[in-house]
Amino acid sequence: MLKTKISSINFKTLLYLIIFSITILLLLLFSQNILLKFSYEHYQESKMKDIIKTIKKSDSSLLVNELETIAYDNSVCIQYSLNTGDKILYNNLMVGCGLNKDNSQITSLMEQAMSSKKSTSNIKLVNKISDTKALLSGIRVSDGYVFVYSNLEDIDGANIIFRSQLIYITIIIIVIACFISYFLSIKITKPITNITKKAKELGEGRYDIVFDSSDVLEINELATTLNHVEKDLSKIDELRRDLMANVSHDLKTPLTMIRAYAEMVRDITYKDKKKMDEDLNVIIEETERLNVLVNDILDLSKMQADADTLHLEEFDLCEVIHEVMKRYEILKTTEDYKFIVTIPKKAIVKADKNKIMQVIYNLVNNAINYTGNDKVVYVTLTENKKEYLFEVRDTGKGIKKDEIPYIWDKYYKSDKKHQRNVVSTGIGLSIVKEILQKHKFDYGVKSVLKSGSTFYFKIKKKV
Repeated sequence: MLKTKISSINFKTLLYLIIFSITILLLLLFSQNILLKFSYEHYQESKMKDIIKTIKKSDSSLLVNELETIAYDNSVCIQYSLNTGDKILYNNLMVGCGLNKDNSQITSLMEQAMSSKKSTSNIKLVNKISDTKALLSGIRVSDGYVFVYSNLEDIDGANIIFRSQLIYITIIIIVIACFISYFLSIKITKPITNITKKAKELGEGRYDIVFDSSDVLEINELATTLNHVEKDLSKIDELRRDLMANVSHDLKTPLTMIRAYAEMVRDITYKDKKKMDEDLNVIIEETERLNVLVNDILDLSKMQADADTLHLEEFDLCEVIHEVMKRYEILKTTEDYKFIVTIPKKAIVKADKNKIMQVIYNLVNNAINYTGNDKVVYVTLTENKKEYLFEVRDTGKGIKKDEIPYIWDKYYKSDKKHQRNVVSTGIGLSIVKEILQKHKFDYGVKSVLKSGSTFYFKIKKKV
């Protein structure tokens, strides 16, 4: 595979501007030597037609004066010959006029035209004297013949000098174009190079960078986009640090307790069976907490990497809810939690049973962690025409309106001061979001400050 040669934007812009300048100059050179020559020839031919028309319409008594005017106005040379062959008028002031010299070719052509019966004859020829193309036209008048000679190439002195010096002019213009292109390339690419430099700093972890706006629309849009990215990255980095602190706390606390109670069993309570069993139960509970934490992190990682596929099946959602709520029986006796469950007898749906169970489990966990001092959690399943609405409501302090869009974020935690969850990791809502999005189920939260929050999702009935 061939490697693409990488160059700086300054160099490429300069190169493209120079190529553009040289191309324009070459086009000008081409138009000067080819197109201009062609255009001038066409113009002279058209002018010759007008001259012929004017001569044919002229009064014979005023023809000489008319010819002088035509010769002067159109820079052509004219010879007026009587039928006897005597020359009446020369215009010998025109530079390079073929009629001013003894030219056997032109003389022969003139004689042929005069002897023919044509009223007008046009002959293109190469003037050997000036080495240019010319047009010789003969017009029969009442008492003779008028010959008009016109060069088909511009032989003006200034133009000749300009053409001969064009190569030097081209070189000078190319040099000037290079300088102009250099400064233009700097001006055009400066905003982009500044953005690139700051983007590198952003990639290195600096989140206090401001990308400057520009008078170029696309660059200005890029700067605006990167400013938004900088803010989002800054927020994500802050939330990531919070998550690491929270997860570290959740890992450290159970491990500390497991070690402490294990040492207690080994050194103290191993003789007292009742006390030893209590200590071992604590160890088991803390081990379960660690297991939940690790599983949640693994589940979230798999779902976000699209490595976790759905296994759709028909099942009774009410049975799943009952099964989940059984896990919290111990909290009723040990923590005085109250669970108000209102669901129908049966609700057949089609989804990934294990994942929906995980959603319900995490929503209930979230409600347990943030409910009010009354420790009441409401679990409701409402049947509608085409779907079921599952809701979990707590009686806690609620969520601020501006925080609601972020609560599903895997790094977000509304309370910066970490609170240890009862049986959760703090990333449960991220898992809920991933699962429900994979199922394409509607979900959301309704919250009133100091009155609690209601998390919900909708699942279609199995027809």
